[in-house]
Amino acid sequence: MKRAELVQAAAVAAAGAAFAGTSTLAVTQAAFAQSGKKINIGFSAPGANHGWLAAITKNAKAQAAKYPDVELALTEGNSTSAEQIGQIETLINRKVDVLVILPQEGQALTAVATKAMRAGIPVVNLDRIFSSPLAYRTWIGGDNYGMGVSAGNYIGQTLKAGKVVEIAGLDSLELTKQRSAGFADALKGYPGITLVARQAADFTPDTGERVMANVLQAQPHIDAVWNHDDDQGIGVEAAIRNAHRSEFFMVGGAGSKHAMDVIRAGGIIKATVLYSPSMSASAVNLARLIGLGRGLSETVEKAVPSSITLYSAVVTKENVARYADVGF
Repeated sequence: MKRAELVQAAAVAAAGAAFAGTSTLAVTQAAFAQSGKKINIGFSAPGANHGWLAAITKNAKAQAAKYPDVELALTEGNSTSAEQIGQIETLINRKVDVLVILPQEGQALTAVATKAMRAGIPVVNLDRIFSSPLAYRTWIGGDNYGMGVSAGNYIGQTLKAGKVVEIAGLDSLELTKQRSAGFADALKGYPGITLVARQAADFTPDTGERVMANVLQAQPHIDAVWNHDDDQGIGVEAAIRNAHRSEFFMVGGAGSKHAMDVIRAGGIIKATVLYSPSMSASAVNLARLIGLGRGLSETVEKAVPSSITLYSAVVTKENVARYADVGF
């Protein structure tokens, strides 16, 4: 088995197998009926100004509802770090058992997360990482560098040689830098491929359309495009249609339902690299296990690991049916 497949298998076993399935829920319900113990989980994430963020909150709610022993205290609608800090302070004062936090900005939320930990409330840090390990009990999130590697390898193996364009997200974010670094490192293995343009589109469809239109005007011929984010990709696709260009294929990022539908239909998007919002459902499950003092059933450890990195799988027409349920 290849290393990537091993990582994927480990991630699935660690973050998924103990969380779903009729038999697991039946055992949970039976245990709750005997003990009656409730785990109060506080959940905080940025406001849903993006399809991926909306799915983060939706998945957390849905997963918590599967367990009779979980009570979810959800905060919504924050648009700044200051607002999120205030909401987390409220959850700390309510003395929830465990906190799940996807921070607006990791560094800005580190102090309040550390406060929760010092108050005896374990914190599950979701995706955007805090600046100190003292701020969280467990981290779970996507692999931004690996996302770039997966996209680069798919394009490299498909093209072998040609001209490639990269439409990045928001350049001020560390995750964008990591995605670009992984992409660049992967392309080094394909000397016949040249990166002819890289532009940031700020994770918005409007900017995606404007940036891609400029790239298409400057590049008379390209062979492939990697777009970091499927939401901004809506605008990228619009620019391609408006320019009547069809000589290249596109690889998306994150795994939206729209991108998967285009892949299935044989459109310009031939693949998308997962950065699945299902991670929030896994975070709720980890929080529950921590609250119950348990480990993961597929490992021999007695406690939940301190870090789980999800694998950035490449979704293509051949395997899209397998991943369709995580499209957002």
